[in-house]
Amino acid sequence: MLHDQRNLLRKLTAKKILNGLKVLGSYYWSRWMGRPIHAGLPVSIAVEPTTSCNLRCPECPSGLRSFTRPTGMLPEAMFQALIDELAATLVNLTFYFQGEPYLHPQFIELVRYAANRRIYTSTSTNAHYLTDENARRTVESGLDRLIISIDGTTQESYQAYRIGGKLAKVIEGTQNVLRWKRALRSRTPHVVFQFLVVGPNEHQVDEVRQLGRSLGVDEVKFKTAQIYDYEHGSPLIPTNERFSRYARQPDGTYRIKNRLENGCWKMWHSCVVTWNGAVVPCCFDKDAHYQLGNVADHGFRAVWRSPPYRQFRQQLLHSRRQIDICRNCTEGTQVWA
Repeated sequence: MLHDQRNLLRKLTAKKILNGLKVLGSYYWSRWMGRPIHAGLPVSIAVEPTTSCNLRCPECPSGLRSFTRPTGMLPEAMFQALIDELAATLVNLTFYFQGEPYLHPQFIELVRYAANRRIYTSTSTNAHYLTDENARRTVESGLDRLIISIDGTTQESYQAYRIGGKLAKVIEGTQNVLRWKRALRSRTPHVVFQFLVVGPNEHQVDEVRQLGRSLGVDEVKFKTAQIYDYEHGSPLIPTNERFSRYARQPDGTYRIKNRLENGCWKMWHSCVVTWNGAVVPCCFDKDAHYQLGNVADHGFRAVWRSPPYRQFRQQLLHSRRQIDICRNCTEGTQVWA
């Protein structure tokens, strides 16, 4: 993990550090003044390569095929224009929002384009498409972090959430990447096993740690699950509250643990760009209801500093509970291994 942190620090430049200080200062100044003041450009963004997915996970719009927004693939030219606009100040780029990134035909070329601009790149995958060839090209692309979703140590527990998936494919894909890292003598990508803790697999927390060690992954992380209709409980909510976003009440109902204070740091330092260029506030807006502009129309800067964005930040500062995507928001959703 220390190498991964050093790798991120090596991406920093004086211009990126200055931009980050501007963003941080403007956020705290906004909290103090009670009105949105914004300086700088995002430090981190997430870009959606595609909405398509091969699995049918029950709490995911991609898996449920339940999108009300358009679905499709990120145009390569639009992505390159976005990177050209932000490369000088952008520190981190996550290739993930909804969907399985490796279903995008040019996904690895997109990664390479951003990595060549000294941007720290990461993605999250279900690993079913990490064939030997894709694993080699992934290592060669310069991808810095590869998060592999492994939500069970047996096929039975894995498929309880990753419906339609095969645990053997996840392990095979992981082994392919690790083998090519050794063959190419590459220290990247930093390979992370991410274990989404839900009711059917919570008893396997220790087992996935052991599996990660035996395979040689760099890190194992545990993530709590977002449940849409959590108030009256769900089989997916773990009994161990350490791994749950929700707390059981004396009457048997559940409440979200987050106190949901006004203000949100994410609205100052990051955002999500969907496959068709829509800019949405964060990863909780999975169906892109709060579109604040489109980079295909006037470029990213025009959206980032637009009146709709200012109005959204203003509402966050004063009445965050009125925004529906915020009401099921839990910052700090990962539990360190």
